Amino acid sequence: MDKVKQTAAEAVVDITDGSTLAVGGFGLSGVPNVLIQALFTQGAGGLSVVSNNCGVDGAGLGRLLAAGRIARVTGSYVGENKEFAGQYLRGELEVELVPQGTLAERLRAGGCGIPAFFTPAGVGTQVADGGLPWRYGTDGSVALASPAKEVREFDGLPYVLERGITTDFALVRAAKGDRYGNLVFHSSARNFNPLAAMAGRIAIAEVEELVEPGVLTPDEIHLPGVFVQRVVPLTADQAGDKQIEKRTVRS
Repeated sequence: MDKVKQTAAEAVVDITDGSTLAVGGFGLSGVPNVLIQALFTQGAGGLSVVSNNCGVDGAGLGRLLAAGRIARVTGSYVGENKEFAGQYLRGELEVELVPQGTLAERLRAGGCGIPAFFTPAGVGTQVADGGLPWRYGTDGSVALASPAKEVREFDGLPYVLERGITTDFALVRAAKGDRYGNLVFHSSARNFNPLAAMAGRIAIAEVEELVEPGVLTPDEIHLPGVFVQRVVPLTADQAGDKQIEKRTVRS
């Protein structure tokens, strides 16, 4: 039952080339930077990543991206990352763009054992009709486009079929966790971290504060330990190292 690993390196040691990863975070909030850095040092490449956004230039998943270690990204937002845009347009990176709410539900569905679901999001667009560029050729042509999806009518309205997402591993960050893997997330870090953990066959959580079993009450737990296989406690310096995406100065 004790799922604690003493180092991030120990926690990610079996992530191999070509693995699929669900990675938590929303902007720069709740990004598992310590686990990502450990994976960067470990050396695995050819990774397929599912994450709301692929980090920013030089931080988070952006580090793996700049090193050419990510082959495919499924996400909903690609802003704030020039390297991401450059690789995509040069045909070096395969990208599946998904409406943000649909991405969240695809991860949740996969984690719950639901293979597919119908949603109105994307009906009447290339999301449903197909044709979104997944990968460009070196000459700028579309080398691979998204396929059309099934659209079915319910109560007189059209809905598009979306598949649940499961991955080999998940990397997430929690504000608090216990040795059994029960996790608590803070504010916007809760947007995608619990869902990413649910989708991963092996979910690895870095926690800012590790507590003993029984300290967390059932009412405050956001993700039960049944979804988490490994827990990495952070040092005070690691827990406090948080970036600010945009600084706003008011006179």
